[in-house]
Amino acid sequence: MILGMTLATFTQFHVILSLIGIVAGIIVALAMLTSSRLPALTALFLLTTVATSVTGFMFPFESFGPPEIIGVISLVVLAVAILMLYVYKLARSWRWVYVAAALFALYLNVFVGVVQTFQKVPFFNALAPTQKEPPFAVAQGIVLIAFIALGILAAKKFRPATPRPTFA
Repeated sequence: MILGMTLATFTQFHVILSLIGIVAGIIVALAMLTSSRLPALTALFLLTTVATSVTGFMFPFESFGPPEIIGVISLVVLAVAILMLYVYKLARSWRWVYVAAALFALYLNVFVGVVQTFQKVPFFNALAPTQKEPPFAVAQGIVLIAFIALGILAAKKFRPATPRPTFA
C-alpha cells in the first residue's frame, strides 16, 4: 500500500498525474509562442509535474538508479521554474530561464513517458524490447529535437506583459 492505495491504483494515479502534466505543459508551451501566460493552466502543469516526480519516489525500488536521478533533476528544474515565475515574476533574463526550466521539466516528463510506452505497450515493446533498438532511439531523438526547437522559439517569442509598478 502506498498512500492508502494498492500498488496498481497508485500507479494509475501517478500515470494520470503525469498525463495531466504533459497535456497542460504542451498547451502552456505552445501558448508561450504567442506570449500568453495561461496562469491557471501553468499552475496545473507545474503542480502535476511536481506531483509526478514526488510520487515517483514512493514506488518501491532496490537502488537509486536512472528513474530516481531523473526525478531529482526534474524537481530541481521545477523549483527553478517556480522561482522564476512566482518570485522573480519573469523579470528581465528570468523570463528565458523560466522558459528553459519549464520546457526541460516537460521534456523530462515526456522522455519518461516514451520510455514507459516502449516498456508497457506491447506494440512498441515489440519494436524495441531492450530500448537499445533504432525505433526507440528515433522516437527519443524526435522528442529531443522537437523540444530543442520549441525551447528556442519560446525563448525568443515569450514576452508576456508584465504589470507596471504603481507609485502612490
